[in-house]
Amino acid sequence: MNGYKKKQNPHYEYEKTELENNILLRVANIINIVLMTLPFLVAWFVYYDARNYLPFYFWGNWAMIILFVIIYCLCARAYDVFQIYNLRIQELVYSQLIACIITDFIMYFIICILGRSFLNFVPILILLAAQGALATAWAYFSHRWYFSRYKQPKTIIVHGPTTREIDKRFKTADMAVRFDVRDIVNVGDIRADFSTLDEYEVVFLKGVESEFRDKILKYCVYNDKVAYVIPFAGDLMISGAQRVNLYNLPLLRVNRYSPAPEYLFVKRLLDIIFSFIGLVVLSPLFLVVAIIIKASDGGDVIYKQVRLTKNGKSFWMYKFRSMVMDAEKDGVARLSTGDNDPRVTKFGHFIRKTRIDELPQLMNIIKGEMSFVGPRPERPEIAEEYRKELVDFDLRLQVRAGLTGYAQVHGKYNTTPKDKLMLDLMYISKPSLAEDARIVFSTIKTIFLKESTEGIEQGRTTSMPQRDKTTD
Repeated sequence: MNGYKKKQNPHYEYEKTELENNILLRVANIINIVLMTLPFLVAWFVYYDARNYLPFYFWGNWAMIILFVIIYCLCARAYDVFQIYNLRIQELVYSQLIACIITDFIMYFIICILGRSFLNFVPILILLAAQGALATAWAYFSHRWYFSRYKQPKTIIVHGPTTREIDKRFKTADMAVRFDVRDIVNVGDIRADFSTLDEYEVVFLKGVESEFRDKILKYCVYNDKVAYVIPFAGDLMISGAQRVNLYNLPLLRVNRYSPAPEYLFVKRLLDIIFSFIGLVVLSPLFLVVAIIIKASDGGDVIYKQVRLTKNGKSFWMYKFRSMVMDAEKDGVARLSTGDNDPRVTKFGHFIRKTRIDELPQLMNIIKGEMSFVGPRPERPEIAEEYRKELVDFDLRLQVRAGLTGYAQVHGKYNTTPKDKLMLDLMYISKPSLAEDARIVFSTIKTIFLKESTEGIEQGRTTSMPQRDKTTD
């Protein structure tokens, strides 16, 4: 315990500021809920309440308001509306609008059921416009308020002995606003004496071997410091471990992906039901897209490509063709460079940005080759390139490939393969229907965000960064 003894001068002021910020953030979020609820309250009492099949009276009316608040809070949490500290102003507004649209539409259908008829939709549109204005004002003022009070914690980055470069994201404007990075040190320089960390409030650990990482983490806990750990693949596997007590021995049971049978059954059942509904409902859109693609150059409408799914099994994945015919006639597999890719057609840019090109994969879901949620299926040629750099790449093949996934929601198109792998392993480590639902709803948010469809550097066959080979 001697090496971890708490110092006499903890960062009390920093802790106090953090506590105040957390309290005020909650106040700001309550204000947000009130602001988004007020327009609905007006729409309900002024218009929809009088058109109920049966009158609601006092408690019934307020039950509808409470129902709106509950649904909005669930949607707001799904779309990170309350994360003022983590989103830009435009992202806050965009997230709120999606949450409000979903909530308002759900409430409209509930009202129609109660009224036993389809009621006038105009009040909902007025309601959305009012919410949009209030959401913009709230995002602007709350964001400015938070960062006017925010005290950047003094931060140090401790990296492993084999790490040559620190992630450039620590130098971006968004990270610079949140952390005051004062120093970057090699773990070898502080092995004997952790007192180097005393002047800092936040410690980032990257590529530090477990023996010294555990010691640094304990030191941070004893001395009131916040530690962020960039995990290894093994860390994510342990995060989903089952806690077992065997003969008074505390154990963590780690095994290959094996969720409860009822989870797998329900997940597959929902895949079949919703993919079938999607194909029926979207069939007019399929027809329009097919006509436009065929009329543009007379080429194929559907593009088939070999991809990998669970246990490395190959299958033909379907997409609406967004590139010119014979885009890879030289036989070299290349990742798209997004807007800069000359192989993508004009209409192809549109269907890629809106993800319409992915819709034919509903057939892959019905066939059982894919699921709605899971790691995105990779091409065998690209996967082979990744394996040369990422020895843990095949861990993502424990589950069926997905139409969308954790990495697509929390990353970007050009997020490095290593980071995408870590994000996918976060999902695999703790599977649940609630997480699947959250990913599906969060996917809507990414559709119109430019950064989610950006490509990689032109001419590259993979998005692997040119750095040390990864062995973790």
